[in-house]
Amino acid sequence: MKANIYIIGICISFAGMYQAAAQIIPYAPPTRYTIVDELQAPARGKGSVVIDQPAAILNMIGARLQGGADMETTAGGRVYLRYQGYRVQVFSGNNQRTSKDEAFRIEREMKNLIPDIPTYVTYNAPFWRLRIGDYSTHEEAMQVQRQLMQAFPKYGKEMYIIREDIRFPINETL
Repeated sequence: MKANIYIIGICISFAGMYQAAAQIIPYAPPTRYTIVDELQAPARGKGSVVIDQPAAILNMIGARLQGGADMETTAGGRVYLRYQGYRVQVFSGNNQRTSKDEAFRIEREMKNLIPDIPTYVTYNAPFWRLRIGDYSTHEEAMQVQRQLMQAFPKYGKEMYIIREDIRFPINETL
């Protein structure tokens, strides 16, 4: 008798869970807002724009500044867009005892001469590296590399341009 009551209780519990599970609304990611949506949005006193294109092309268009994997916000509230660009590598060393100090020392030297240039000291085992700048084109990076070679000839042999994710400040441009 007690076994029957337990079995009935378990069946009622499962039925209740099934009903609760049926009421859960599946997650739908937010829709993307692209330049196409902006152009087609109705505006008072302006004409209407209709863009007819395949869905494949629409999917290739990036979402407008709504954040995501390509956006970065610092603790100070500055917002950056991350994308492929170029930097000048000034130093790379793998000596466990001296490379870290040397990378930061060279960074201070660079900052004393050119205070507004962004510098990045990174450690990717076993190398400490100092990279400078955020440049969209190879030509921009080449121009800065030449200037750095003239200002710091003792590091000239180690300097070269690398392709890397760079940060473009968004706050100042909008």
